[in-house]
Amino acid sequence: MKLVKLLANLGYGSRKEVQRLIRSGAVTDTAGNVLGENDVPPHDQILFRGEPLDPPAPLVIMLHKPDGYTCSSEDPGSTIYDLLPPRFAQRNPGLNPIGRLDKDTTGLLLMTDDGKLLHKIIHPKSECHKVYHAELDRPLEGHEGGLFASGTLVLNNENRPLLPAKLEVLGEKEALVTLHEGRYHQVRRMFAAAGNHVLGLRRISIGGLKLPDDLEAGDWRELTPDERQAVFTQPTEDP
Repeated sequence: MKLVKLLANLGYGSRKEVQRLIRSGAVTDTAGNVLGENDVPPHDQILFRGEPLDPPAPLVIMLHKPDGYTCSSEDPGSTIYDLLPPRFAQRNPGLNPIGRLDKDTTGLLLMTDDGKLLHKIIHPKSECHKVYHAELDRPLEGHEGGLFASGTLVLNNENRPLLPAKLEVLGEKEALVTLHEGRYHQVRRMFAAAGNHVLGLRRISIGGLKLPDDLEAGDWRELTPDERQAVFTQPTEDP
């Protein structure tokens, strides 16, 4: 791929804007040689204003979603795209969340420009279960685990039962919930059906991929090959 198209696809500007940047000497190789618009050096040998280029497609990143951010660029207010470099909004193909988190839900969110991978992860056959840490308004009563695991729980305004879900009690008002599907506000509505209210909710893992302890809220990074594989791996123990 020629340099102009590469940089435009990565969101550094329109083709005309990228051409001007290249002609101004903003794009060099790692040896300091100015590159021309028709040059095609290896991606890892290209610098834009002295900095390495953004990762090429296909790209998969993990984001530690903070509270108060929505997952759609069309929503009003703050969105997850505000947490990424502004040029990421111009990437072609664009980055999309792999399953959404509610505005007031935090934790592990994956994003990719690889449509096939996105659909593979969210497809039920992949069994990429998701684990949520829930903080509750009232003490657990003891019946919630059986209700969630029954496979008979029907949420309000729905007519199809939920798939069985696992509840692990961590404290009087604290629990982990493992889901094998992702319906609208599902964890919150499950606890509502059990007579409780979720005060705080955080997704801590997808498949065998856990939210890293060193990834602060609002931060993101590219997944390693091992982490990509971990998404489709069933952990040997609960997170």
